[in-house]
Amino acid sequence: MPVQLGVFTVSDVTPDPTNGVIPSEHQRLMNIVAVAEKAEEIGLDVFALGEHHNPPFVSSSPTTTLGYIAARTSRIILSTATTLITTNDPVKIAEDYSMLQHLSGGRVDLMMGRGNTGPVYPWFGRDIREGINLALENYDLLHRLWREDVVDWQGKFRTPLNGFTSIPRPLDDIPPFVWHGSIRSPQIAEQAAYYGDGFFHNNIFWPIDHTQRMIELYRTRFEHYGHGPASHAIVGLGGQFFMRRNSQDAVREFRPYFDNAPVYGHGPSMEEFTSGTPLTVGSPQQVLERTLGFRQKVGDYQRQLFLIDHAGLPIKTVLEQMDLLGEILPDLRAGLLEGRPADIPDAPTHASLLAASGAQPDDSYRFETGDNVTGLASRTA
Repeated sequence: MPVQLGVFTVSDVTPDPTNGVIPSEHQRLMNIVAVAEKAEEIGLDVFALGEHHNPPFVSSSPTTTLGYIAARTSRIILSTATTLITTNDPVKIAEDYSMLQHLSGGRVDLMMGRGNTGPVYPWFGRDIREGINLALENYDLLHRLWREDVVDWQGKFRTPLNGFTSIPRPLDDIPPFVWHGSIRSPQIAEQAAYYGDGFFHNNIFWPIDHTQRMIELYRTRFEHYGHGPASHAIVGLGGQFFMRRNSQDAVREFRPYFDNAPVYGHGPSMEEFTSGTPLTVGSPQQVLERTLGFRQKVGDYQRQLFLIDHAGLPIKTVLEQMDLLGEILPDLRAGLLEGRPADIPDAPTHASLLAASGAQPDDSYRFETGDNVTGLASRTA
């Protein structure tokens, strides 16, 4: 698939401003599952779930939810719309997402990020002033844990590792593909470029010119580090919309949700916000044209995700939005491919990464049984 199209949720539990109804945590989680199933039904490629550890959000354990969704779907890629690389232990990330990778048959990747909630740092014993350094050091360790069977490691922010093997090993020895997500931090764009990973700019709150500058930085540094020409860098974009068949109906219906949304309510008017950011409130044709226009600023890219269920939108409305997205999906795919140079890489998948590695699936177990007292095991010859 040259360009992956999908939706993401940040899992907010927000009152519906039109009637005051607040879903329970249980209902919100079940609604998230319904959105993921609907995403597969309408032919989307990706469903992504955020990670938060504070009200008003509910997604504190994305792998649990994505594992459940994996069992209820068969095709769609399951991702995160941020895995907190700063406050999670990279050892646990390595284990959890390898496990999910196996159980989903390789249908998993993840987006690393620092998150947008300051108090989460002390809750997990971290200092927010070290956010960038945590992101850099933790990912360096995670990258090694997925590529080296036995790791010796020492850093600043966690205890050393001596002869450590992360289990299970990645499926087919192919680590889950990683996107580094950032809105404003050039250090994260640099990190993505250094490793040759993907860079995801979740540009739902920012002018496209800012997005363009961040992606140009990533592309330039991707080429600098020898991963290929800048045009081959792996780029993802965020976006959001609210559609009705008649644009006036979309504006009228979405306005109370916009005006009261925790993230941008009581600020700029909806008209100001839509003119300055990628938010599109209007007809399906307007959403299609606006989205296809992103290429003019950032070049050909590999993943487009839309924020789909937030600000208190009822699940019935969210699923209606997805039906409308499904209707324009063929034209969206065709438009993103029109004029796309043949050498632009497709969006990475487990199958494409395995094929590129030249490796064959191997189900053999290559370790000694180890010592259940010390936990140490050595690689067999």
